[in-house]
Amino acid sequence: MRFQTLSDWLRWQETLHPNRIDLRLERVGAVWSRLGPARLPPVITVGGTNGKGSCVAYLDNLYRAAGYRACAYTSPHLLRYNERIRIDGHEADDAAICASFGRIDALRGDVQLTYFEFGTLAALDLFVRAEPDVIILEVGLGGRLDAVNIIDPDVAVVVSIGMDHTAWLGDDLAQIAVEKAGIFRADRPAVIGQRDAPARLRERALELGAEVSQLGREFGHRIETEQWHWHGAAGMRWGALPPPALRGRVQYDNASTALCAAALLKDRLPVATCAVRQALLRTRLQARFTVLPGEITWILDVAHNAEAARTLADNLAAYPCTGRCHAVFSLLADKDADAVSAALVTQVHHWHIAPAPGFRAMPVDALYAAIAAAAPNLPVARYADVEQAIAGAANAAEPGDCVLVFGSFMTVEVALRNRTVGSV
Repeated sequence: MRFQTLSDWLRWQETLHPNRIDLRLERVGAVWSRLGPARLPPVITVGGTNGKGSCVAYLDNLYRAAGYRACAYTSPHLLRYNERIRIDGHEADDAAICASFGRIDALRGDVQLTYFEFGTLAALDLFVRAEPDVIILEVGLGGRLDAVNIIDPDVAVVVSIGMDHTAWLGDDLAQIAVEKAGIFRADRPAVIGQRDAPARLRERALELGAEVSQLGREFGHRIETEQWHWHGAAGMRWGALPPPALRGRVQYDNASTALCAAALLKDRLPVATCAVRQALLRTRLQARFTVLPGEITWILDVAHNAEAARTLADNLAAYPCTGRCHAVFSLLADKDADAVSAALVTQVHHWHIAPAPGFRAMPVDALYAAIAAAAPNLPVARYADVEQAIAGAANAAEPGDCVLVFGSFMTVEVALRNRTVGSV
């Protein structure tokens, strides 16, 4: 085997292909044809701009609560690469991932693979060996040309459409919708988890011959004070459900979308209401409005585009913080700092900005310009790195205040590794 440790494999994979992102399926598909089996268990592929991680988490928990063996692939990770590959609720260990990388390396010949393609193939390889009842795959970027699209899903989900990754997917919602719709298949269910999704998404699904179910049309939910009810096509219903443990009203939409996908597989993988209730109560997802209460409350969120920032602002408005909100903020260079900043100006009282870790970071001057344009009278402190910004926010905060750390996954990763966070 080429390497013995996971860190060595990952460092090498980052240098193997001349481009970090190469949106073509021919290479990864060719390697999978040598590696993979002829048949797979039921597969649910989940794409979209926001809500993908939540939807995958609900489905993973739902099927395991129902007694099935479920495998889930997600990206990116926060603290450990192993988070991306979950088998029956457990992260794949280093040895298993390294062994899979070795098999892929031996079979690929002279095919150059990207870091993400290596990881996708490894996840699929390990899932097949685990002999699960269901596989849940999260799209990394786009859909049509993303590596997970080498698999024909039994149900394909697009949770939402928003402006993100415009350099790769197009600079208007209709173009992005077509790319996201690329995971849909003829004569198979296509789930749309957004009431006001761009019309082009549903149109493209129908052009492809998919069987479309959209939130607010073919399925939906009704929220009461302490419970909610889900309904779908063909009279399918789950009632008297507890609120999702994940925070925010949007989580009812995300959970409802996951339930629709499960309902469409009910003939192969039936799920009882008790399993639905357990999944809603058990599902946790790090850095999706994660609240660490204390004298000073810390809130961690990976919101990094306009739609996610608006959801974050709604959650902040509903959360009872009696003092000021200090925001530790950084983004990657390809994100829309103007839109993200503008979404949060009514909730943030003091900004602490720094470049995100790595060469893809947006310069601090660009962050500052975006905030100054949206809220010229708010104080903004600049720092050399996120670690220092966290320390600065902690020092400035007083009892009753909250410190929000948000932006890129790498920004939140620093916060999760920082002993100050949650202990002030």
